[in-house]
Amino acid sequence: MKLYIGNKNYSSWSMRSGVLLTAFGIPFEEVKLRFDFIPGSEWHRVIAGISPTRRVPVLVEDDGFTVWETVAIAEYVAERHPEHAIWPRDARARSLARSLCAEMHGGFGRLRTVCPMNIEVFFPDIGRKLWAEDEALRADVARLDQAWSEAVAASGGPFLFGAFGAVDAFFAPVAVRLSRFGLPLSEAAAAYRDALLAHPAVEDWVADAMREQDFVPEDEPYRQGR
Repeated sequence: MKLYIGNKNYSSWSMRSGVLLTAFGIPFEEVKLRFDFIPGSEWHRVIAGISPTRRVPVLVEDDGFTVWETVAIAEYVAERHPEHAIWPRDARARSLARSLCAEMHGGFGRLRTVCPMNIEVFFPDIGRKLWAEDEALRADVARLDQAWSEAVAASGGPFLFGAFGAVDAFFAPVAVRLSRFGLPLSEAAAAYRDALLAHPAVEDWVADAMREQDFVPEDEPYRQGR
């Protein structure tokens, strides 16, 4: 399989699928496309030929079969590899995990907007200002804190349903955002955040992102350059 992704430093959605495949040792070829939104760029030429949405990530099989959107990719990989507990084995826990993934997929808009993914930089001063001024951001983080704390308490941790799974891969980019902007969490939620950041698949992604040494102005609301 090939997994088409964007810049690791910026692409939170790419991170979900890349971390998931890596965490379970599922073989794949990574194809990284630099975020370049100039008409006619390599990004536009390649992505237009593989994805109807022209977004990453995109999973492509050897025969050309294509799956896009992170939820669909997680489901496809789980069906192809039933030997791995990508979703919890228990039916109710599995439904809860899917509910949390769907909530992450479609929610937390304010957090995404004002705290964009940027692995290589820490913004604690901006985070403190945003926290003081932005009620919607605080509401998003409160909901995350509640969801994480409840799931870990029920499962015993260290991940949301005990062992690492698809739902944890979905929240890995959020853990990065929260850590980079220094946003406050309860003790239980902070412990889960730290467990995510310490997972080898997440650490590998972060290390690759740090090595990119790239700057994409469209994804940099808080810096003028590197």
